[in-house]
Amino acid sequence: MKVLIFDAGALISLSMSSLIEELRALKKNFDGKFIITREVKGEVIDRPLNIKKFELEAMRIQQLIDDKVLEMPSAIKVDESLITAKTYEILGVANNIFETRKRPVHLIDLGESSCLALSKILDEKGIDNIIAIDERTTRMLGEKPENLKKLMESKLHMPIFEKKQDYKFFKDFRFVRSTELIYVAYKKGLIRMKNKNILDALLYALKFSGTAISDDEINEIKRIG
Repeated sequence: MKVLIFDAGALISLSMSSLIEELRALKKNFDGKFIITREVKGEVIDRPLNIKKFELEAMRIQQLIDDKVLEMPSAIKVDESLITAKTYEILGVANNIFETRKRPVHLIDLGESSCLALSKILDEKGIDNIIAIDERTTRMLGEKPENLKKLMESKLHMPIFEKKQDYKFFKDFRFVRSTELIYVAYKKGLIRMKNKNILDALLYALKFSGTAISDDEINEIKRIG
């Protein structure tokens, strides 16, 4: 079995870019499960359903659960309490890995941490998995923590002290952005609209919906596309 774990940001980017049907098509072509944690469900459905501005987006994503495009961890026999315990363990490490002279630097929140927690649990079970996440900080924490330290110093305008021994805690996660998922949909012919500039339009729609991707990265995807 393969598992694609969705963070809130990736789902919101896809929904805001009107790419829900493409997500459905990707699921039909995926030999595995699309999973969201209880914490991510709270961010994209439970709380937004009570806010008029976001109610429609929440309904769209809820429909994906109703149609079993997205499923909860119980579908892959993972206990929610185990995810919750691991989530808070990861929060504790991540949000104390960098410090200024005054306080620890807050890096990630509950939703992202729960995705990392589920990924670790699946790794322990020998289940192949990857996390769909558009937020840059979490990906950098796993892929390039040294660069994340420099970025935080630039943002905060002060020196940061790191616990390098904790870098290894985040080194084995695998990530994909919504832009890469939609590129796969494009290559598989799953995009409904046909236009010679559709790939450019798709990538920039996701960028402006919140995906952390640079113009250079978009141009590289288009070059190989």
